[in-house]
Amino acid sequence: MERIYINGGNRLHGKVEISGAKNAAVALIPAALLADDVVELENVPHIADISSMVSVLKDLGVSIHYLDEHTLRIDSRGLVNRPADSEGVRKMRASYYLLGVLLGRFGSADVVFPGGCNFGIRPIDLHLKGFESLGATVEAKDRIQVRAEHLHGANIFLDVVSVGATINIMLAAVLADGTTVISNAAKEPHVVDTANFLNSMGANISGAGTDRIVIRGVRRLHGTTYQIIPDQIEAGTYMVAAAITGGDITVRNIIPKHMDSISAKLLDMGAFIEEFDDAIRVCAPEPLKDTVIKTAPYPGFPTDMQPQFMTLMSVVRGTSIITENVWDNRFQYVTQLHKLGADISVDGRVAVVKGVDHLDGCEVEATDLRAGAAMVLAGLAARGTTVITNVKYISRGYEAMVQKLVQLGADIRLEGAAADPIIVEGRVG
Repeated sequence: MERIYINGGNRLHGKVEISGAKNAAVALIPAALLADDVVELENVPHIADISSMVSVLKDLGVSIHYLDEHTLRIDSRGLVNRPADSEGVRKMRASYYLLGVLLGRFGSADVVFPGGCNFGIRPIDLHLKGFESLGATVEAKDRIQVRAEHLHGANIFLDVVSVGATINIMLAAVLADGTTVISNAAKEPHVVDTANFLNSMGANISGAGTDRIVIRGVRRLHGTTYQIIPDQIEAGTYMVAAAITGGDITVRNIIPKHMDSISAKLLDMGAFIEEFDDAIRVCAPEPLKDTVIKTAPYPGFPTDMQPQFMTLMSVVRGTSIITENVWDNRFQYVTQLHKLGADISVDGRVAVVKGVDHLDGCEVEATDLRAGAAMVLAGLAARGTTVITNVKYISRGYEAMVQKLVQLGADIRLEGAAADPIIVEGRVG
């Protein structure tokens, strides 16, 4: 079993390069299948979810391999529309994008229910209602089957802002007849990146980044070369790493505008922020103070940064409050912070965090991807040694996290790691 060992107390300093965005990459890779052609994706992160997606596409007849360490060549001319029910599909939430892609290209899709992190009820009803509005019939029992003799444009209002539903409806609509309008659409950077990528293949999408996206259907898409945006959440995690260790880190290869809500909260807590064209420097020479956070869809504070900030709040002076407005049960990891000595109480969607003098290292578990990152941050700040188990979650979304932290001065090591067969295969040929 893989474990991460951290001897805490080191102030982190230096520069860290941010990888391509996980949440964009897991949408863009299947989106490439909408073109019966060759697509090259640059800035692809080396994470477990990408390995799973690559494996799934290979099972569907796609020729896919690495041209270099972070560039994927995807040739979908051999794509076969057969049921997607491999283990890779079950491992990740983003496998639901195959529904929109296969429905858009072939008029039907058969996909088992997706997996991913378990931190609350995460239905895909909005996705399926969107497909039905476009003219598809849906059957969802042991698996999800969608079929349409003819996909057509529609006016679709999302009852709840949903990144996944917004992207999936876009994927299904780009080749449909007529115009589709998505109202109350998600505005996240990876929604915009997906629209930009599709447009680079010949789609006609406008309004991405606003709450009203217009998709005018086209007859076909063509190949392209496209660079994935930097990962907002990975960048935010290293920004918190600087703050929680009293360090000084410059986070590079980012889009600072995407970081506004995170930077604002760190400033509010007393951190120093210096912004450059494609980088942000964060340092915390003085003790930080409490703050209040309410998670919200972009451009609000991201729910994927909530566990990292709760960990930071647990070691600053004063009492902080977090209100989780996106997911029902995203405080499962709090019991792990309790083991380290954090003073946190939870009532429904609200957590009250009373800062303690210090955390004490012990064995904790990564309960999901971002909670796993929070455990790493806690270990960096804690006295003594912290051991993190179930680290497979961390590898789903953070490329070379241990190596990057070592370069910043952390005393951290990963034991029991195995080579990634997909990446190894890509590197050697």
